[in-house]
Amino acid sequence: MSDDPHRPHEHNASARETPPRRRGPVPAHSRDDIAAAAITLTDHEGLAGLSMRAVAASLGTGAASLYRYVASRDELLALMTDHVMRELRPYPAGHDQWLDAMLEMSRRQLHLYRRHSWLVDVTQQSPAFGPEALAWLDHCLQVLEPVTASSRAKFEAIAMATGVTTLFARSELASQPALPPIDSHTYPHVARAISADATPAPTDRDLFEDALRSLLVGLLS
Repeated sequence: MSDDPHRPHEHNASARETPPRRRGPVPAHSRDDIAAAAITLTDHEGLAGLSMRAVAASLGTGAASLYRYVASRDELLALMTDHVMRELRPYPAGHDQWLDAMLEMSRRQLHLYRRHSWLVDVTQQSPAFGPEALAWLDHCLQVLEPVTASSRAKFEAIAMATGVTTLFARSELASQPALPPIDSHTYPHVARAISADATPAPTDRDLFEDALRSLLVGLLS
């Protein structure tokens, strides 16, 4: 060690140096990736088959790695719900035809429930208002701007329309045969019959529209 008082000690000099930054691990998956994988899994296996471990396996990773992006199964369900609500876009314009636009919004909801049957139970148990759900609600209120009813009445009408749509979707699901996934190559006729039954007859859609039309006009007139 030098006795020169003007020469800084080596350990003092090193203490002043900024340590090099270490880059963290590059994220292997995004929240969108996780939501998409979870939706695909749940569309095929139902809510009973949804777990962090199963989603991780479908992504080729470990369950622990997913908790860096999603804290719990409930948060995952909320993320999945908001993700599928993107399918409601593009929203129909309202202008002066507010009733037709609201009916179209409800039809899109019904088709969404048909594509993702698990959504019926999720929205009934713990309705989540993520960005897409809020965007959908905001557009409904925009469509209803020409209506002179109060804001409270509009909120109630939107909620009731969603409730009716959910009831129709649940009724359709209850009438489907309780069969496991069918291999279309091994059982082509059974698979074809189930696929044909999955498309409701036009009279079902008319009943749906008639019920909603009466509801909305009654609540907002």
